[in-house]
Amino acid sequence: MASLSLSSAHFSSSRSSVSTSSLSPSSPSLPLLRSPIRHRHRSLRRLTSFSVVPHRTSHSFSICNSQIRCSVAEPLKVMISGAPASGKGTQCELIVQKFGLVHISTGDLLRAEVSSGTDIGKRAKEFMNSGSLVPDEIVIAMVAGRLSREDAKERGWLLDGFPRSFAQAQSLEKLNVKPDIFLLLEVPDETLIERCVGRRLDPVTGKIYHIKNYPPESDEIKERLVTRPDDTEEKVKARLQIYKENSEAIISAYSDVMVKIDANRPKEVVFEETQTLLSQIQLKRMIKTDKASPVQDKWRGIPTKLNNIPHSRDIRAYFYEDVLQATIRSIKDGNSRLRVDINIPELNPEMDVYRIGTLMELVRALALSFTDDGKRVKVCVQGSMGEGALAGMPLQLAGTRKILEYMDWGDDETLGTFVKLGAIGGKEVDEEDDMFILVAPQNAVGNCIIDDLQAMTNAAGKRPVILINPRLKDLPASSGIMQTMGREQRLEYALTFDNCYVFRLLYYLGTQYPIIGALRMAYPYRYELYKRVTEENGKEKYVVISTYSERPTPEQINDAFSGKSREQSKKSSGFWGFLSSVLS
Repeated sequence: MASLSLSSAHFSSSRSSVSTSSLSPSSPSLPLLRSPIRHRHRSLRRLTSFSVVPHRTSHSFSICNSQIRCSVAEPLKVMISGAPASGKGTQCELIVQKFGLVHISTGDLLRAEVSSGTDIGKRAKEFMNSGSLVPDEIVIAMVAGRLSREDAKERGWLLDGFPRSFAQAQSLEKLNVKPDIFLLLEVPDETLIERCVGRRLDPVTGKIYHIKNYPPESDEIKERLVTRPDDTEEKVKARLQIYKENSEAIISAYSDVMVKIDANRPKEVVFEETQTLLSQIQLKRMIKTDKASPVQDKWRGIPTKLNNIPHSRDIRAYFYEDVLQATIRSIKDGNSRLRVDINIPELNPEMDVYRIGTLMELVRALALSFTDDGKRVKVCVQGSMGEGALAGMPLQLAGTRKILEYMDWGDDETLGTFVKLGAIGGKEVDEEDDMFILVAPQNAVGNCIIDDLQAMTNAAGKRPVILINPRLKDLPASSGIMQTMGREQRLEYALTFDNCYVFRLLYYLGTQYPIIGALRMAYPYRYELYKRVTEENGKEKYVVISTYSERPTPEQINDAFSGKSREQSKKSSGFWGFLSSVLS
């Protein structure tokens, strides 16, 4: 089949004709200019109600979405299991750091109880001193006691390496201790043995090294490293056998919530999968329990007739709300460098139907939703860049600042009090600003916005910075400026912004019609690839044909549309290979 274009449209000689028809009073778009009728934008603002807890001194940004709060009142409950050297400890650290769960390890509990001299600790110490295993009833009592504490009830818990036997699992079941998910880390035996046998302990610092994967920093440290008694090949094999026997025994107890994870990968890749699984549990719970959620109640899949311009009010409102909810969830999870890429026809400057008013409406919908609860938002548009012949600004942004000034922001005091306008740069960040929305920041020929952008994010600290449809690729001038000087560093910085929302229509290469599919991602869900199909009654709809944990490549998209499985997929060659490399 013909290859797909990820650029959503071909470059047109008429791309410079920017439509401002959405500013016309007769346009069906939401009101932009100031009007005697106030609060027209409330129809959008009512879609979401959330409270924002300001922390003026530290600028930490805390969103307590009223809908999300009620839906995640029941925190995550996670069990994790893995053989020695499977990376379980590392994953536990990352999970606790990301989700704030209470980490519960039976080894830590035993040491704490013994050290504190509690009744349970004294009983456990008797068995430990005699070299015997601590009985299940004592361990279960310790675990149950820890789970009953307020922090575990409020924040959720991560039970590390427990239960280890079917009997322990049954005991927890009787106490109504049930996990939302049981993570089982899997690594080949030969890899586990190599990891264990190669480990070395620094007796001075207690730090663990590996002679191959994590060597010591100096010869001095190397000379004093020792092998731990349990890290011999014979003992490692014995421990693995015991682990396998115990693991097989508890699989039946948690088979309905067990997820096996390939842990023979870099820790970052493993955690990405783990994080996705846990985030999906949270959101499924939110959808199930929050019947008042406007996004889920009104979810109807991707709107149809997206090539009909101008877009209807409902279609635009749908996308504004979709972007808003994804942004809220991302900020709530602690992300502060966010990126929104939405390329419906009216928001794609490479198409003849680009409407700057639609972009302004999107920015306004985001800003007002945050200001409704007291947040002070700075909306930033880059100014003129360069000097002499290279002075100027991208055509897409021409006049944007004036349009923002004359837009209808509702209450007279909103603009200037809760919403302020600014440029992009470190000097634009004021102490009173809580968050920043940057309107389509982009490089111009021979000029680069990234230095100003980086200065601004540095000054913003942990306050959220949201880029709306940024275009941060280098645009070299005839002299080669931006092709070589600091290019790698610029592109590396651009990648520090996490996508919280992506929507892109797909066409055959070099065309704008018909739409054959779409790519969508709304944080923290996976990337979803849709195919546009026409039903027997002539109506169109979008059907999911594949999902991805990361943004799919052009080759993956072409393979999905051509019906290839991921196992059958091979590297593109010839003309299509060249095409894919161009689109990457």
